Amino acid sequence: MISLLKNYKTQPMQKKLTLTKFTIVFFLGGSITLLSQNHQHSHDFSHHANENMTIAHHQHQAEHLGDEIPMRAKLETGQGDYIFSWDQELTAAFPEAAHEFEPRMHGGFNEDPETGIVYTGIPGYGLCAISADLKKWSVLGSDNRLKDNIHGIVFFIHKGEKYLAVAQEGKRVLVLTLDGKIVSEILKPKGTEFKFTQANEFFASEDSNFGVTDVTYLKGTLYVAHGYSKGDFVLTIKEKNGVWSWGKLAWGGKGDNPGQFQTAHGIYAHENKILVANRAAGQVVRFTKKGKFVEIFKDIPTGSLVCNVSYKDEHYFLNALEAIGNQTSAPLYVHSGDKLVSTVIPGDLDIPVLTNIHQVWPHVVNENGSKQLYLLVHGWNKGKYAVLKLEK
Repeated sequence: MISLLKNYKTQPMQKKLTLTKFTIVFFLGGSITLLSQNHQHSHDFSHHANENMTIAHHQHQAEHLGDEIPMRAKLETGQGDYIFSWDQELTAAFPEAAHEFEPRMHGGFNEDPETGIVYTGIPGYGLCAISADLKKWSVLGSDNRLKDNIHGIVFFIHKGEKYLAVAQEGKRVLVLTLDGKIVSEILKPKGTEFKFTQANEFFASEDSNFGVTDVTYLKGTLYVAHGYSKGDFVLTIKEKNGVWSWGKLAWGGKGDNPGQFQTAHGIYAHENKILVANRAAGQVVRFTKKGKFVEIFKDIPTGSLVCNVSYKDEHYFLNALEAIGNQTSAPLYVHSGDKLVSTVIPGDLDIPVLTNIHQVWPHVVNENGSKQLYLLVHGWNKGKYAVLKLEK
């Protein structure tokens, strides 16, 4: 008999828990936990254990249990105008053929604002496009390089043409068309490219590595975070005659001074500025497009390992890598740019294996004439894709 959820507590800032809808919850994208009167211990299923279980099977279970099933309150997390639930149907749209690769998911999301198509990567499976309604997935291109780990991705329009760029940590940065055709492959710098002595000296040394983690685009330039390295920089890539190669601008270096980094992990262009998720420092740092330090976001909780930053609905969406204190998972943050407005804990939604988080991406779907905000989440460590829905 499925147990009634007990002792559920809202987050401290949450105004109220809305119990307007009761549903029997079955975990389609991961494991199913059944608490039986005849069993005194819990079973930890791997998140692939039920890949082949169908909706019909779940319906059969419900019919078999009948009135013995107590109703379960809908789980929600967040505060104020940003309270979310788990959308299990859209989460289950994840392609069946990619389930075996799901634990290796490590990249991020980006989208074409004109079409609403979202792009992401699954190591071993490939570069994927998700339909604007989040219901259909497709694989782009046949180049085997697109099956390598895509640690960061950006959609951009350059000289009237649409492109994607992906950062593949330890290997390369790729620029490609939306059908998966690779235009340029940018490899590790040699140490002569930049007007930044510290970066040149690092890449010229024999023990240097190529630790690219994310990429963004602003006004003709690709900006690359190089944070998985002692050479903790932002680097740039420029286009000439259809070929993309390293530009001259670079800045940063490992340290605690303004403009330096402690793992420059995520990078995002917004309002003519470059935002960097400075992970180990728990910061989001704003720079001009020329690399001049502007400010650090206030009100980010101490201990937050901020991995990425994105923007939608007049707010920034951030994610920490790990839980802080007794949180049930790593938190997601909704931030105005001046203050924190909501802390979202996906672990409070009982999403299987989703504990560590690598990126969150806000996405709006037009539903019956109204706009519905969703959050797309990449888990890390055990790997998990999940979709959260804004409650209205």
